[in-house]
Amino acid sequence: MSTFVNNMETKKKKDIRALSKDDLRAFFVSQGDKPFRGNQVYEWLWNKGAHVFDDMTNLSIDTRNMLQEHFVINHIKVDQMQRSSDGTVKNAVRLHDGLIVESVLIPTASRSTACVSSQVGCSLDCRFCATARLKRMRNLNPDEIFDQVVAIDKESRLYFDRPLSNIVFMGMGEPLMNYNNVLKAIDKITSDEGLGMSPKRITVSTSGVPKMIRKMADDNVKFKLAVSLHSAINEVRTSIMPFNKNFPLEDLRDALVHWYSKTKNRITYEYVVWEGINDKRKDVDALVKFCNFAPSKVNLIEYNPIDDGEFQQANSEALNMYIKVLEANNITVTVRRSRGKDIDAACGQLANKS
Repeated sequence: MSTFVNNMETKKKKDIRALSKDDLRAFFVSQGDKPFRGNQVYEWLWNKGAHVFDDMTNLSIDTRNMLQEHFVINHIKVDQMQRSSDGTVKNAVRLHDGLIVESVLIPTASRSTACVSSQVGCSLDCRFCATARLKRMRNLNPDEIFDQVVAIDKESRLYFDRPLSNIVFMGMGEPLMNYNNVLKAIDKITSDEGLGMSPKRITVSTSGVPKMIRKMADDNVKFKLAVSLHSAINEVRTSIMPFNKNFPLEDLRDALVHWYSKTKNRITYEYVVWEGINDKRKDVDALVKFCNFAPSKVNLIEYNPIDDGEFQQANSEALNMYIKVLEANNITVTVRRSRGKDIDAACGQLANKS
């Protein structure tokens, strides 16, 4: 019974990380204390990563107890960690309400990249992606996104003796369907009062929501943009990404032109070549035409099967055709080999199997 009462009391308390620094300063003034206490608490929350009030050792015990009475810190917990034979680390992250998302540490010889989630499940319906088969339960809060990065940074330091170098929003969920929270998280990650990472080391990957791409450009964001494209022919793209019928390529193209005109940052297209779907010359010709609307590069991504065998990686001849035609048209192209396939941590495989 006491546990139930404690849980009920916890639910009534506000998550302190939902407060801005000004909110925290005002709270301490309302309690008859000095406003600089709010600065101290803010630093503990975002720069030092405190998960409990008792960690805030430059505050008096009475002050810590007072915070405990009013607030909670709804930090994440790494429920399960798996390590791949190639060094990739996958975290099953338990949120404060018991829901699970997954995030991944992708190491190379020179860098450590965090692949983080933005939603529990996904808002979209890409047929080749395991995450899309999960019902979207809810958006992640800024602190829940931030915590994934902190956890992966600690793992990078532990296993590879170096800090995190890059962040990609390519985990579970469509980031632009959780736009405000994603931007708030990036603000904390890049702030000197947070993790102090450069926004140039952050890439937000979207399946293509034209209205929100335009908003990003108008908001003058500093991070990089990647688009999960996979076909530059409407009929083909709609067959594998059904939401394309609501956000057709013409609208996506216009939004990306707007993005480049505002940011001057080239666009990365993520592209998988599948057998019998987009492995013909007409497909690569359409991609070349789409790339020419604004400066861009293409990442050809290895496909990671999701059990039912509906989609199959195209053969090397088709892949080489893409490379040859793209390079002949002066379009930068890179082939990305998947990491962490043996623990279902590769692109498109995050589905909470654990």
